[in-house]
Amino acid sequence: MSSNFFFNKKNISINKIFPDIKNKSFSIQNVRPLHTAKKKDLTFFDSIKYKSQASKTKARACVTSKNLESFLPKNVDKIIVQNVLLELAKALKKIYPKADIDYPDSTLNKTNIKKFNTVKFGNNVLIGKGVKIGKNSFVGSNTIIEQNVEIGKNCIIGSNCVIKNSILGDGVVLQDNCKIGQKGFGFIPLKDKNIKFPHIGRVLIEKDVEIASGCTIDRGSVNDTIIGQNTYLDNQVHIAHNVKIGANCMIAGQVGFAGSAIIGNNVSIGGQAGISGHLKIGNNVKIGGGSGVVKDIKDNQIVMGYPAVPLREFLKNKKIKKDGDR
Repeated sequence: MSSNFFFNKKNISINKIFPDIKNKSFSIQNVRPLHTAKKKDLTFFDSIKYKSQASKTKARACVTSKNLESFLPKNVDKIIVQNVLLELAKALKKIYPKADIDYPDSTLNKTNIKKFNTVKFGNNVLIGKGVKIGKNSFVGSNTIIEQNVEIGKNCIIGSNCVIKNSILGDGVVLQDNCKIGQKGFGFIPLKDKNIKFPHIGRVLIEKDVEIASGCTIDRGSVNDTIIGQNTYLDNQVHIAHNVKIGANCMIAGQVGFAGSAIIGNNVSIGGQAGISGHLKIGNNVKIGGGSGVVKDIKDNQIVMGYPAVPLREFLKNKKIKKDGDR
């Protein structure tokens, strides 16, 4: 994730975030994932699945558990905790105090549209402070574009859309009633209450993407949510935080992606399929409608069913079941 500019950050030293740390007083520049963290950043390591990223991280400090610390470089300060995500959520709340709730944008104003001489607007459009919209774009009626959002040239934004914490490339088409950049579904369940997980990431939509009506795309938690160029989303698709979808993908209606799923290029997914979180789907994959994907899929596979299996296996199992019912 590049420099965050949607959420105000507090300059705070590491020992004020984690009081148990002794003889440490450096300030945290940002909070980033293992693979993008820099030498003044805080990162986190909570699953053995990410051990290869952990071994190469350039972060100054890492929140992790006792059984994972050995995978981190020696020069990284290890912050050993019992519950990594809980302690990370607490740290994020201290650094980004307003990232755990989507507060209404107080800078929204109808008069802000006057500065956009080359953009057409419908009725009752509200624009926040610092918004950028490229020439020859069109924004439909009753749409809200919150502060610091960037929209490229030749974009079409439908009516009744809400866009926040997002950057849209050139030629993006966003049909009616889409919600882009809202906080994702993230919390840490405890006995007495749920701790909300702050989401400081963004939504990055690359050029020539088309998103049909009623889609929802959550911003990233610590990373960004990314939609690759020339990808098409049908109606009512939901994309959770940190999901990355490659270029030239075709996603049919009512498909749901759980958090941190990574989808390759040229992937086609049939309607009402579900993709579990933290999975990696390869390039040129085809997923049948109504499938439930619960495991990684390698390149060039065709899968179907629940749980999703290679198409030949799915058809064989279906035939066996049909023969058994006779």
